[in-house]
Amino acid sequence: MTLVANYELEALSEIGDQAGDIERQIGNTPLLSFRRLTRHLPADLRIYAKAEWQNPGGSVKDRAALEIIKSAEADGRLAPGTIITDSTSGNTGIAYAMIAAAKDYRVKLFLPENVSAERLSILRAYDVDLVFTDPLEGSDGAIRAARRLVARRPERYFYADQYNNPANWQAHYHGTGVEIWRQTAGSVTHFVAGLGTSGTMMGTGRRLKAYDPSVQVISIEPDSPFHGLEGLKHMETAIQPGIYGGDFADSRLAVRTEDAHAMARRMAREEGYLVGISAAAAMVGALRVAEALAEREQPGVIVTIFPDNAYKYLSEAFWRG
Repeated sequence: MTLVANYELEALSEIGDQAGDIERQIGNTPLLSFRRLTRHLPADLRIYAKAEWQNPGGSVKDRAALEIIKSAEADGRLAPGTIITDSTSGNTGIAYAMIAAAKDYRVKLFLPENVSAERLSILRAYDVDLVFTDPLEGSDGAIRAARRLVARRPERYFYADQYNNPANWQAHYHGTGVEIWRQTAGSVTHFVAGLGTSGTMMGTGRRLKAYDPSVQVISIEPDSPFHGLEGLKHMETAIQPGIYGGDFADSRLAVRTEDAHAMARRMAREEGYLVGISAAAAMVGALRVAEALAEREQPGVIVTIFPDNAYKYLSEAFWRG
C-alpha cells in the first residue's frame, strides 16, 4: 500500500507541474483539413491549416511572445521589476499578458482604440495597463506611441518590439516550421501566411526552405491601406517591420476585406471551423494558390496558418451576412 501511495503522489506531483506550466502548452498545434471548400480540387492537391487557437492564449502570437520574453530574460534586458511594453492589435498583447502573469511581470500596451471588444475584455481581465491610440493610424500609431514612451523612460521598460525583434521569427523557425515539416512528412510544397509583423512567414518560410529550397512561400496582405483585416499590414504604405524581408516571398497575394469576411462565414457554415478574420484571408489565399496549380495540372500540398479563431470577433457585423 505504501509503495502504491508513494507512486501515486509522485505521479500527481509530475502532472501538477506540467499542468501549471504555460510554456509547455505553447506550440504543437494540429493541422486541419477541409472537405467542402476543397472538393472542387483534384485529389493530388491538398490544403491544410495550423489551428493556432489551440495555444493557451488563443493565437499564434503565443509563440513569438514566449520567445521574446525568454530571450530578454536570458540576456538581462528583462528582470524583476521591469515593465513589459509594446504595441499590439490584440493577440500579441494577450500573449504577453498571459505569460507575464505566470512569470510575475507587469505589462503596459499601446493599441488602436477600435480593437475588438472581446480582445479588450481579455486584456482587462489580465489587468494590463492599456493606452489607446488613434484608430485611423492603425497599428502604426500604436508603434509610434510605444516608442515615445520607451524613449522617455528606457530604464523602466522592456520594449518587446515585436515588429523588429528577431526572437519573433526565430520562434517560428524553431517551432512552427519544424512542426509543419513533421506533420506533412516533408511533403509540403507551398506555405501561405498573412503579413502582420511578418514573423510567422519569415521564420516558418526560412525553416521550410532550409528543409527543401523548392518550397514556395506566398505572402497574404490587404489589398489597400484602409482595410478590415485586423492584424494584417498593407506593407507598401505601412511602417515595415525590421524583421520583414520584402524580397523573401516567392509571390504575394492581395485579399479584399469582403472576401475574407465571406470566407469566414463559409468556413463556419460549410466546414464547422469558426475562424478569425486573418485566418479567413489566409484561406482565400491558399485556395487561390491551389486553383492556380489545378489549372496547370500540378499536384501540391499547401499549408497555411490560422492565427486565431472567431471568438474575439463575434461582435463584428459581417457574421450576420
